[in-house]
Amino acid sequence: MATTTTQATFETGHADMVHDVAWDYYGKRVATCSSDRMIKVFDVLGGQITHLADLSGHQGPVWQVSWAHPKFGSLLASCSYDNCVIIWREVSTGVWQQVYASPLHAASVNSVAWAPHELGLALATASSDGALSILTNHPDGSWAAQRIEGAHPVGANAVSWCPATPPGSLPLSSSSNTPAAGTPQRRLASCGCDGALKIWYFEGSLGQWQEEQGSPLTGGHSDWIRDVAWAPNLGLPKSTIATAGQDGRLMVWNEKSRGQWENVLVKEFEGAVWRVNWSVSGNLLSASDASGNVTLWKEVVDGKWQQIVQ
Repeated sequence: MATTTTQATFETGHADMVHDVAWDYYGKRVATCSSDRMIKVFDVLGGQITHLADLSGHQGPVWQVSWAHPKFGSLLASCSYDNCVIIWREVSTGVWQQVYASPLHAASVNSVAWAPHELGLALATASSDGALSILTNHPDGSWAAQRIEGAHPVGANAVSWCPATPPGSLPLSSSSNTPAAGTPQRRLASCGCDGALKIWYFEGSLGQWQEEQGSPLTGGHSDWIRDVAWAPNLGLPKSTIATAGQDGRLMVWNEKSRGQWENVLVKEFEGAVWRVNWSVSGNLLSASDASGNVTLWKEVVDGKWQQIVQ
């Protein structure tokens, strides 16, 4: 059966380069951020795109934006070259307030990612100062930060959460925050200018984040790793991570057993691969490269990957 793809473009109103575009959980709103230091929020309904709000507060280019799960309300996190992370809450339609703003790091904050909602309201960040931070919201509304110092000494570029549901488990039921099997996983993947992909886990008995045995994962990239994305598993029997490299390599990593990973080269591009992202079901991988193209990939037989040509 033939499929058709509808493409729509719209004018964001940004005065400089747009660095990130993020959809909310329901796919009804989109947030953009730019070197003009602004964040813009749009409503998308039936092909109609309506500008809702401009969020100003950063003093440098805004690199990334991320929506929290809607169970926590309408929350948006942003990070910037100004060393700051800002968390915004929509208090009424189109009206936003800062509920957290702090220079968490001593250099540019390059990535923000909300934890799976089963883990509560928590946000991970990656910075050029080499550290990762995990912000956790307390019942009284305050925020506490834990740092992983020296995670990537030359600079951390991106961070991504592992799905809370262990591999092989059924998805969560709507009436429970507990996976059908096992306990929620607290794991992170990070990458940096050191060319390393690292896996971290939260050691509850110590109350600390630690690097997993078998990390860092090697043999994939020969230069900076610019982006990392942990795939949703939705009951799949394995954990899968994608990485994008300055060396032009798009890599996929499969966890065979805890701490044992194998990598597959999906594609070697002529220029750097900037960003990677998974579909909601985890079966499609998208990559954007230095040529300005976005390609889609799907795993076929024997662990190999094939480009989907539209």
